[in-house]
Amino acid sequence: MAFTQRSEETRNAILTAARRRFADDGYERATIRAIAADAGIDPSMVMRYYGSKDGLFAAAVDVTLRLPALDDLPAGRRGETLVRHFLSLWEGGRTSDVLTVLLRSAVTNEAAADRMRSVFATQVGAVIGPVTEDGPARAALVASQLLGVALCRYVVRLPEIVALDTDALVAALAPTVQRYLTEPLG
Repeated sequence: MAFTQRSEETRNAILTAARRRFADDGYERATIRAIAADAGIDPSMVMRYYGSKDGLFAAAVDVTLRLPALDDLPAGRRGETLVRHFLSLWEGGRTSDVLTVLLRSAVTNEAAADRMRSVFATQVGAVIGPVTEDGPARAALVASQLLGVALCRYVVRLPEIVALDTDALVAALAPTVQRYLTEPLG
């Protein structure tokens, strides 16, 4: 096995263990030693690849939301499209794990909160800005709605929100997000 392939496998094992540990324990309680044990490696290897707990966290929560271009859609469908896309990100795969880690950690750790702000300001702002005035304010309102639902559904797991199927949740949220996109803010 080539050295670079082993290095890549080690990096992936570390990131998988780190995401799980950060999700389960939060940023503050997760330790390099525990993450290394979960990955089946020596803690010095974590430091070799990521330099510090902060560096590891930044790599573990690197996420691209892959938001759809809203300017390609009819104005009246943009809210529904954003909500449906956002829910699909949270309901499976690597991105949902990363988002869960980031959301859980952002509540108690300023570096995680900065990362969350950056992801939503840059990525949500980038798709909302071209289709509306007051892009940053509208992006913040959309993010507040979607992150609030994510916190209740995927982290706190409020039974009434968890019980809603995706279509019912989209039907409930889309009008609010649509209003944030198209109605006057003042």
